[in-house]
Amino acid sequence: MSANLRDMRRKIASIQSTQKITNTMKLVAAAKLRRAQNDILLMRPYAYKMHEMASSLALRANPEMHPLLTQKEEGRVLLVVVTSDRGLCGAFNANILRKAEEFILEKEEGGREVFILTIGRKARDHFKRRPQYKVVRSFTDFFLKRVEYEQAATTAELITSEFVQGKYDAVYVIYNEFKSAIRQDVIVDRLLPIEPMEVREGEPTVDFIYEPSPQEILNDLLPLHFKTQVYRVFLESYASEQGARMTAMDNATKNAEELIRDLTLQYNKARQASITKEILEVVAGAEALKG
Repeated sequence: MSANLRDMRRKIASIQSTQKITNTMKLVAAAKLRRAQNDILLMRPYAYKMHEMASSLALRANPEMHPLLTQKEEGRVLLVVVTSDRGLCGAFNANILRKAEEFILEKEEGGREVFILTIGRKARDHFKRRPQYKVVRSFTDFFLKRVEYEQAATTAELITSEFVQGKYDAVYVIYNEFKSAIRQDVIVDRLLPIEPMEVREGEPTVDFIYEPSPQEILNDLLPLHFKTQVYRVFLESYASEQGARMTAMDNATKNAEELIRDLTLQYNKARQASITKEILEVVAGAEALKG
């Protein structure tokens, strides 16, 4: 066998090995996606209702009653960038990071100072290589396994504490919202201060009857609302990551199959040509001996 044929066989074997890996990763991502999709679909109604309630309170309550309601002029902005801890998930992280840089540029051109809190190794590593950005804190390994509420709650408490202390005037988050296995939308949301619900022009605003006092309700409900929204963002991002990875690995497996088929065809043609050449050489040698 010629060196060229041996190289082609090694290349085919290498691609087949890679194909097995990508197919396995696709199956693992599909299994994780089923659990993650179930988690986010169960969480959304609660999170949306909590957001509706908090927005309604923000509309009716005196903003001075709780610091999470106080609307300020945006001078110092905290941007929470949520990416994955692992790669091999297509444009999942690239889309988030590109949108984050656009957001930062837009805010800075408006005279605002932007600070960054990263969630996930990909965001941490991206901004670590770009010292012009102000990264105040980084969290990793939230998405290696199933997303835990305690991680989201701890992160939310930290952000809330610094917001209340006056370190930031507003808190934004950029993440991938899960739509389906093949579609994830990049979302930019303002989480703090809590924005009042929009009302139609001329529609009367009627206050609630509070039991216990309004202050007690706001103190309990608003921090819980913020933790809930952070947890929902984490679940959205995790489900989106698994969907993006499953799709990317499915495409990689199909591409490997096509490449193997093309290389096998080339190998068979080259092998056939080699065999034909050897036959011709034998026939030519036999004819020479007869002569």
